[in-house]
Amino acid sequence: MSKVIRSSAFALAFGYIAFGIAALIMFAAPLWYAWQFTIKDGRSDILHSDAQRLTEVFRREGAGSLKALIDTRVNMQIAGERILLLTNSSLQPLAGNLPQWPRTIPAKPGMYTVTLDLGGQLTEAVVVRTALPGGYNLLVGRDVARFAPLYRYFWSGLAGATAVVSIVGVLGGVLIRRALLARIHSIRGTVLAIVQGDLSHRLPTPRGGDELDTLSHTINGMLDQIEQLIHGIRDVSNAIAHDLRTPLAELRSRLEELSLTRPSSEETFAEIDGAVADVDRVIRIFNALLRLAEIDTGMRRSGFVQVNANELACEAVEFYLPAAELKGVSLSFGSVGPVLVSGDPVLLAQAVGNLIDNALKYACEQGSVHVDVQHRTDGAVEICVRDDGPGIPDDEKPKVAQRFYRGDASRGTPGIGLGLSLVQAVAELHGGSLELSDNHPGLRARMLIEPGALLSGRQRAATAEPERAAADVKSAPGAMAL
Repeated sequence: MSKVIRSSAFALAFGYIAFGIAALIMFAAPLWYAWQFTIKDGRSDILHSDAQRLTEVFRREGAGSLKALIDTRVNMQIAGERILLLTNSSLQPLAGNLPQWPRTIPAKPGMYTVTLDLGGQLTEAVVVRTALPGGYNLLVGRDVARFAPLYRYFWSGLAGATAVVSIVGVLGGVLIRRALLARIHSIRGTVLAIVQGDLSHRLPTPRGGDELDTLSHTINGMLDQIEQLIHGIRDVSNAIAHDLRTPLAELRSRLEELSLTRPSSEETFAEIDGAVADVDRVIRIFNALLRLAEIDTGMRRSGFVQVNANELACEAVEFYLPAAELKGVSLSFGSVGPVLVSGDPVLLAQAVGNLIDNALKYACEQGSVHVDVQHRTDGAVEICVRDDGPGIPDDEKPKVAQRFYRGDASRGTPGIGLGLSLVQAVAELHGGSLELSDNHPGLRARMLIEPGALLSGRQRAATAEPERAAADVKSAPGAMAL
């Protein structure tokens, strides 16, 4: 029972009950106040009017005529004139329906509320005492007990309304609690299924469109994202294990062979160089993952400076010209003048370098790779790298930017499957995206960057060190061929 009372549904119901009772009180209090004063004012006016008329009769016609009039009214038993009394200077009754002058009435003329004995029954009454010429006293009053039923009806109605509000509130609380518990049990069942490992469970989403349905849709979207992230982490973990296993296995094999065969110094140093290459490959994988994690957290935004994307791409092309010449590939660059963006020069240089390196890997012998930078009509800056290689099938284009993903065409080529992932992460860090399309033949890779012309004070200070930034950019393209 205590759990039911502490439930949010009953707290809400009790809140509505309290609000309803408060509303009833706020509605009834002014009515009660106005009613009380209206009755009192009306009663006072009637009593003073009666006393004034009777006083006029006394002054015009004398005590005998007033006595006769009072006796006539008492015999008629007119409602509202039940208390009438005329006495002499000694307070001896001359006419009226009271056997004697009430002792509780003060000697000073005025209106008073007193308790009178009317027919052997004590009754609360409002009376007006008037002093008449010659020492006569006139008492005019009304029995206020006649309004008692109205008071009872008022309070009974208010109590009944309060009871109805309370009962409806409690019943509403029970119904609301049942409805909420049904939805909560459904949510709990889904959560328990997910905790037990079934990530495919989702909350039911009826078409009612209420607040809980909106919450269910939001939670389902969150669960979809969590499932996607978990699958992504699982795939990345498997890919890391697979890509680390090969260099580590080769490293162990080299070291074991050196330990067993004890070859000559020349062969030993050759194997050591191979082992160093395997270690470098492992380090390169971890550096790439750390860089991607750093980009995902947005930490590199604090290092944004004004960058000439045209000059940055030109330097990347110059860096890869020797590699292109060795493969017999024509690497060219199209310049349209300075194109300024706000960004991280090192990350942008690495992203452009990865696009060029990727194009050179798959370009045909005696083929061509072209790089250009331009403004788009929507205001974004586009860095485009085109090659004439085999390209990427349409069904693989959405997957190639996933970390460690390698298509069938890339199985025999060097790399670990993080190059395009880093390009996409860098583009998203700069408010853009990576777009892949067919070049007929080959692949057209576009990295879009938002211009971001405005720089903060820290970024302006960073632009005051062009030599260091330029050195970082020149070394960046070859730092990560992934």
